[in-house]
Amino acid sequence: MSLIKSISGIRGTIGDKIGEGLSPIDIVKFTAAYAQWVKEQNEPGLRLRIVVGRDARISGAMVANLVTGTLMSMGMDIIDLGLATTPTTELAVVDYEADGGLILTASHNPKQWNALKMLNNQGEFLNSEEGKRVLEIAEKDAFTFAPVEFLGQVTVDTNFAQKHIQQVVALRLVDVELIKKANFKVVIDTINSVGGLVIPDLLHALGVKNVIGLNTEPHGDFSHTPEPLPENLGQISAAMVEYKADVGFVVDPDVDRLAIVCEDGSMFGEEYTLVSVADYVLSNRAGNTVSNLSSTRALSDVTAQYGGTYSAAAVGEVNVVAKMKETNAIIGGEGNGGVIYPALHYGRDALVGIALFLTHLAKSKLKCTELKAQYPAYHISKNKIQLTPQVDVDAVLAAMKKKYANERVNDIDGVKIDFANEWVHLRKSNTEPIIRIYAESKNEEAADQLAQKIMGEIKQIAGI
Repeated sequence: MSLIKSISGIRGTIGDKIGEGLSPIDIVKFTAAYAQWVKEQNEPGLRLRIVVGRDARISGAMVANLVTGTLMSMGMDIIDLGLATTPTTELAVVDYEADGGLILTASHNPKQWNALKMLNNQGEFLNSEEGKRVLEIAEKDAFTFAPVEFLGQVTVDTNFAQKHIQQVVALRLVDVELIKKANFKVVIDTINSVGGLVIPDLLHALGVKNVIGLNTEPHGDFSHTPEPLPENLGQISAAMVEYKADVGFVVDPDVDRLAIVCEDGSMFGEEYTLVSVADYVLSNRAGNTVSNLSSTRALSDVTAQYGGTYSAAAVGEVNVVAKMKETNAIIGGEGNGGVIYPALHYGRDALVGIALFLTHLAKSKLKCTELKAQYPAYHISKNKIQLTPQVDVDAVLAAMKKKYANERVNDIDGVKIDFANEWVHLRKSNTEPIIRIYAESKNEEAADQLAQKIMGEIKQIAGI
């Protein structure tokens, strides 16, 4: 069993001993540490509020009860959203002017996992310094529980998802009438989590009348591996052809990632979710874009077509958001299907992605496959090398940087080497002796060849 403590949250499998899985003791400990951090951000004696939302995984109610009780014991008032998407919870923090938020979700991990994702008072994930402080508080048990007269109170709001939908539909670049006239037939796969509660309502609000739902019951016993990758999406691929649908949408359990399926059952590609949405946004307003270093070059190409500037950020949503603010980007995200649209909020949001993509598709009057064919064609090969614990991974990366010093090299997150028509990104794992190698080129064969070449060089340097 596993417990992963990082600046981005506390993630683990349910069960096992304290510290070896996400046990009740660990849940209480890290929730209390987070609450203590929130107190440090505010004047002493203030009554503070935390928004709590969770996905539908089997352990959700148990984890939520522990989290809510712990926050109450720390003197925090709680806005309990119940079953809620990650972007819904982020929006609620801002709407309620709360002092922070906790999202109880292990995102794309299998059903035995759960996690605490921590938000600041802007509804955004904690940065590195803030996350490290929470871990330090937890390590030292440096939190103080409230006396009985100052225990927190709980307010339940299970309708905030509708406010989220209303805000998405009201966006200037979302054209409900155009979507309605297109008369799309849409298939959705919401992997037995909160997407089954919110995506059908969103599509109805957008004027889509013909919706075929797969795995929409939010019982948390996921019908397939929940990460929205092509190898996990055979069911919706077949359904697209069977129902003669126009487009398919797949979300992960907490609905911050969006995969799109074309009318012939082929994958639009997670990497191209952001590319297509950015294309539509940039066609209406010139501006800058951001994605992480491991995302497709197609976004940079599309941005250049509209005269904007593309910037790359270190991997991780918090890093992408920071770079977006720094460059005043109007659209950004990650190549895993995460769309961040600041006109609504700074968080990956599949609801925003669906609304903007449907408007784009309706306006283009193209089939999904035809729209995809308009974008630069790239393929990413994802690999990893298992190293021995004795290997100095940092030294290996430094050697690769030196070897390719004549190319464009970015070392803000591992080493990314940009060649004329392709790139490779090398990143080390923070928890095990692994180097991840992502290579992108014009087709699958070329990407695999580049990856194998670089992997061979790494092995030679590492002496393995």
